[in-house]
Amino acid sequence: MTKTSMKLMQLMTVIGCVMYLTSCKQTPQGQMAQNYKTMTVGITDKELSTSYSATIRGRQDIDIYPQVSGTIVKLCVTEGQKVNKGQNLFIIDQVPYRAALNTATANVEVAKAALNTAKLNYDSNKELYAQKVVSEFTLSTAENNYLTAKAQLAQAEAQEVNARNNLSYTEVKSPSNGVVGALPYREGALVSASLPQPLTTVSDNSDMYVYFSMTENQLLAMTRQYGSMDEALKNMPEVELRLNDNSIYSEKGKIESISGVIDRQTGTVTARAVFPNASRLLHSGASGSVIIPTVYKNCIVIPQEATVQMQDKTLIYKVVDGKAVSALVTVAPINDGREYVVTEGLKPGEEIVAAGAGLVREGTQIK
Repeated sequence: MTKTSMKLMQLMTVIGCVMYLTSCKQTPQGQMAQNYKTMTVGITDKELSTSYSATIRGRQDIDIYPQVSGTIVKLCVTEGQKVNKGQNLFIIDQVPYRAALNTATANVEVAKAALNTAKLNYDSNKELYAQKVVSEFTLSTAENNYLTAKAQLAQAEAQEVNARNNLSYTEVKSPSNGVVGALPYREGALVSASLPQPLTTVSDNSDMYVYFSMTENQLLAMTRQYGSMDEALKNMPEVELRLNDNSIYSEKGKIESISGVIDRQTGTVTARAVFPNASRLLHSGASGSVIIPTVYKNCIVIPQEATVQMQDKTLIYKVVDGKAVSALVTVAPINDGREYVVTEGLKPGEEIVAAGAGLVREGTQIK
């Protein structure tokens, strides 16, 4: 080995030692106090909201089918028209039904005349039988004829009622106040009770029902919060409705009912909120989201970035004597994606790492 090579190896060894010593000196710097955002825990009131996908329905969506067959001779409404209960929607050809009513009325008159004749005959035979002029057989026959005539009159009157009803059914009326839906059948269309689709749908949209689903855990949390489901429905705050265009509906609603049966397939229960709809902005069949607020009084609120999730546990770091000390906390099941409400594990006045908790290690010095 030449002298030049030996000097080069010595130089490289010296450089390596210097780099090692330098690194050894810098290592303790990693253990020095780190800059972290901290906060002192306090008491406050917090309102959190939870959003649920929802479908909007009229208070009553009534499919209108004809009760008699015939041709539509008059269309009395248009799509989207507001109608009142009892208002005509369609008129079906009345000619055959009016004729049937006239026939039934005439049959009633015939039956009445036959009954009067049978009664006269029966009364006459009773007197003759008392005088022993006619036999008991003749009297019984007269009585049976009289009873038959009474039955025929009742049958004729029933047929008249049926004919009168059929005639009235030719005027298809709205069963409630509401708004008319689509009109697939127009004047001249032949309709019957067996139509594949209704003549129209009348939607009572003075108030709108908004249906949404809650998971079993959400239902349990709500029940525990209020003590019982009846108390929850009674004391639950008003809810908001976010429409499909992300705007918030101007009127607030109230949750009226929650199903007592959990769907086995989805694991959810169906809830119903009602919203006033005087402006007719809401339409049956639309979609949106129900926003339910939950108010926590005198609670501890921390940012979510101050926590570390470890499976089903929530970890925070308290600052104790300048060092990070881990602690488990319990948080409310409802959150807004930014903050947690802490129900156990923290006390007012304690200091915690408020951001970047995932980078903190046990015993890290906090500056």
